[in-house]
Amino acid sequence: VQLQASGGGLVQAGGSLRLSCVVSGNFFKIKGMGWYRQTPGKQRDLVADIPSGESANYADFVKGRFIISRDDAKNTVYLQMNSLKPEDTAVYYCYADLVDCSGPACYGFGSWGQGTEITVSS
Repeated sequence: VQLQASGGGLVQAGGSLRLSCVVSGNFFKIKGMGWYRQTPGKQRDLVADIPSGESANYADFVKGRFIISRDDAKNTVYLQMNSLKPEDTAVYYCYADLVDCSGPACYGFGSWGQGTEITVSS
C-alpha cells in the first residue's frame, strides 16, 4: 500500500493551499483517513480525520480554517487549508486506516504517506 501526498509548498500568511493524498495498492477498504503534521523536535499531531461514513474531526488549532474531505471512488483524501498562519508551517502527513482481506481473515492496519512540507511566510 502506498499513500502519495501532494500540494505542499510556500504560501503567504492568509493564503490557501489544498493537499491531496491518494491511496493505492492492495487493500479491501479504507476506513478512516486523516492528516497529521509535525515540526522538528515535536510529536506528530492530528490535524483532521474523517472516518468512513462519519463526520470529520478537527484539531482546535485548525477549526474554522481547514476542511477535510474524501473521495472514496478515487481513494483520495483532501485537506483544504485556508487563512494559513506561520504557525501552520510543518510537514503534513496523510494517514489511512485500512482493511486487508487477502488472507484467511480480514485485519486492519494503518499506513502513512511520505509527508509534504508547508511553509507559511509572515
